[in-house]
Amino acid sequence: MPSVKITLLIVASLGIFFVSLFLGPTLISPFSPGPIEKEILFSIRMPRVIIAFLIGIALGTSGAVLQGILRNPLADPYVLGISSGAAFAAALSLLSGFYLLGKFTLPLSAFAGACAASIMVGIFGWKRGSLLPERLLLAGIGLGFLFYSAMMLLVSISPSEGMRRTVLWIFGDLAMADWSVIPYGLAFIALGLGISLQRAKALNALILGDELAHSLGFSVQKERLLLFISVALMTGASVSLGGTIGFIGLIIPHMVKSFVGANSRYVIPVSALCGGGFLCISDLIGKTLLSPMEIPAGIITALIGSPYFLYLLRRRDVFQG
Repeated sequence: MPSVKITLLIVASLGIFFVSLFLGPTLISPFSPGPIEKEILFSIRMPRVIIAFLIGIALGTSGAVLQGILRNPLADPYVLGISSGAAFAAALSLLSGFYLLGKFTLPLSAFAGACAASIMVGIFGWKRGSLLPERLLLAGIGLGFLFYSAMMLLVSISPSEGMRRTVLWIFGDLAMADWSVIPYGLAFIALGLGISLQRAKALNALILGDELAHSLGFSVQKERLLLFISVALMTGASVSLGGTIGFIGLIIPHMVKSFVGANSRYVIPVSALCGGGFLCISDLIGKTLLSPMEIPAGIITALIGSPYFLYLLRRRDVFQG
């Protein structure tokens, strides 16, 4: 086990988390913060950084799991259409102006949309009593385009006052983060992460093929269903917390595998922490680069992630196996 590399990645990710608390448009001294700095730290910056780290954990883990159960190195949490379903439901809530549950309306609407999309993908991906990776992938792509088109239709016909907030949220804006949504987001992400970690050995077997996994004593369909549920929980919670943020689930698992190998027992937890660190530093860049203006974190992850993904694509050996 490459323990030194794993340790370095963990330390770097946690270091980014703590640095993000004190760096930003306003620098805060960690040793002697004044009253105003304490208010900024505990009321604004800390919940935002925690939510960014939680979303990164969810997306990094989901990407590692999906690339295993679909046996597709280009899979990421959004390929199954779950995020598009969540984004459509959230956009519907934002643009309708219907806030029955106050500030919990948006995250709960997004999570409900993610659950509905997950069920639909599962129904279309189910055939002859089993979840088939190819059908899951195609169903997710088709439903993702459907939900995205419906969401763009809503945005195009909506009044201008609701459009800006909706578009920013779609691009992964974390400016509205607050303490109230953290407990429920943490609960769903922790549940999904726990399932993924518990079934890591089964995921290793699934990566090698269904027949070999069955010969090793694993119930292929049960394991794939459990892992799919874990991805749905984490992706739904992440979108409900901060909108649609791409590329983390795609590039982080590949980066981690280049350091620690392909064993899911190491890839899953390290991808979780590295995903959290990556989103924290992306959000830090977004809120300081053009201060006082803010760039949504989802745009920064795309600007960083797409060139790195093209670099990975050139190294074709990364995508073997």
